[in-house]
Amino acid sequence: MQSPVLVLKDSLKRESGRKVQHANIQAAKAVADIIRTTLGPRSMLKMLLDASGGIVVTNDGNAILREIDLAHPAAKSMIELSRTQDEEVGDGTTSVIILAGEMLHVAEALIDKNYHPTVICRAYDKALEDAIAVLDKIAMPVDANDRGTMLGIVKSCIGTKFTSQFGDLVADLAIDATTTVDIDLGLGLRDVDIKNYIKVEKVPGGQLEDSRVLKGVMINKDVVAPGKMKRKIVNPRIILLDCPLEYKKGENQTNAEMLKEEDWSLLLRMEEEYIEELCMQILKFKPDLVITEKGLNDLACHFLSKHGVSAIRRLRKTDNNRIAKACGAVIVNRPDELQESDVGTGAGLFEVKKIGDEFFAFIVECKDPKACTVLLRGASKDLLNEVERNLQDAMSVARNIIKNSKLVPGGGATELTISATLKQKSSSVQGIQKWPYEAAAIAFEAIPRTLAQNCGVNVIRTMTALQGKHANGENAWMGINGNTGDITDMKECKIWDAYNVKAQTFKTAIEAACMLLRIDDVVSGIKKRQAPGAGQARSKPKVETEVDADSEQILPD
Repeated sequence: MQSPVLVLKDSLKRESGRKVQHANIQAAKAVADIIRTTLGPRSMLKMLLDASGGIVVTNDGNAILREIDLAHPAAKSMIELSRTQDEEVGDGTTSVIILAGEMLHVAEALIDKNYHPTVICRAYDKALEDAIAVLDKIAMPVDANDRGTMLGIVKSCIGTKFTSQFGDLVADLAIDATTTVDIDLGLGLRDVDIKNYIKVEKVPGGQLEDSRVLKGVMINKDVVAPGKMKRKIVNPRIILLDCPLEYKKGENQTNAEMLKEEDWSLLLRMEEEYIEELCMQILKFKPDLVITEKGLNDLACHFLSKHGVSAIRRLRKTDNNRIAKACGAVIVNRPDELQESDVGTGAGLFEVKKIGDEFFAFIVECKDPKACTVLLRGASKDLLNEVERNLQDAMSVARNIIKNSKLVPGGGATELTISATLKQKSSSVQGIQKWPYEAAAIAFEAIPRTLAQNCGVNVIRTMTALQGKHANGENAWMGINGNTGDITDMKECKIWDAYNVKAQTFKTAIEAACMLLRIDDVVSGIKKRQAPGAGQARSKPKVETEVDADSEQILPD
């Protein structure tokens, strides 16, 4: 008899076949169960402690999963889903995980019946195509310029969040901010860059109601010389620089040999003249405010303040870009290249205010600013962090509507319509794919079912009633009112979802489910290549003596 051949090392662990698929499905379901209770307006909050003892209290699916440290590879890829969803459309991070978990859950029964994963994946892909077709059919166009409609949409999207108790506040902030930075690219395309041009500045203290969107930019800086420079300028002329206003030092050590004592004073005078020349090139354009990203020494500060010019130094690049967008200035790299067109005249007021115990510079009342700052006030840091997360979601929703102004019903109505349509279509699917296709149709019901569970109503009765209403695919707008658990018409309740949030959710969830189903082999225990001899060193703990405690040895990785 032949002896068994060992291909893999002893240290490697290999699992294959059905066992792996079950393990992956279990892991995905476990992740989905973690955040299942955070879906809908009656959602629970999760409190997470990180390694350094900080606390995060949130019900944003992405924020929760970002903080959790997982060991299982399949669970890690589930977390990637919510991150993708957050970056792509900013909303629906919880739904995408629940849907992907459910898709895998219904596939488990099929795998037990010896269905091949590729067959299931093919049926899922077909179901996804049909689901997107149904979405297109029930989507209704909306006017992105109508503030009332936009307010309703954003409110329904953040109605599930913690800040919904503050009414229209966050929705108003989000719409103001996104309409400010909305740029028309022509050809019917619009661009809203939330990441670069909307800054959320959190200042603890005050009330949440004091939060507002500034028509301009606010930065956490004071003028360089508070006593000499003006802290309030009306209609300022602003120059933005990306160069230091100080004498250039040598790159490495520079030696200068002095023969006479006068040479030293000559050297100093040359430095002074160099800085004076820089300042004069700037002052030629009669600015009221000079802002630089680099340093600005005392001498330059003296020249500028003598001419009544305020200066701010060491500003972040991103903040400088925002100021440029807000007041219409151009960031200049060298003072001798300044032109009149580079001076920003769009701002109405420059003012330095003290909020709490810090100074903030405001460049506000801008004419047609293309960047803005959202100033958030609130009782505690945790509260502000949560409001900021909600505001990010709200701004993403507003951006989605501006970019693609189509709506679908919320409250689980869309998923139920898709489920009903797919069930009808499954009778015409031929061959073995019929059953996985039907399973996908049932999986879509996970979202309304979870909504009903979180409301605390009788799930089975509610779901049966809803399925009855949707059976013929006609009442596309019947869904669950997340607050009361009643079955209502979503049009009347004004509960909407943005079209591309839903489409992205379905695509991401189903594609991820297919990817996890296709895995049939997991080889773990692949170590980084160790340094020779490191293997033995690991086994015996090395006791340090006094001699080698000082000589720090770098242990092999």
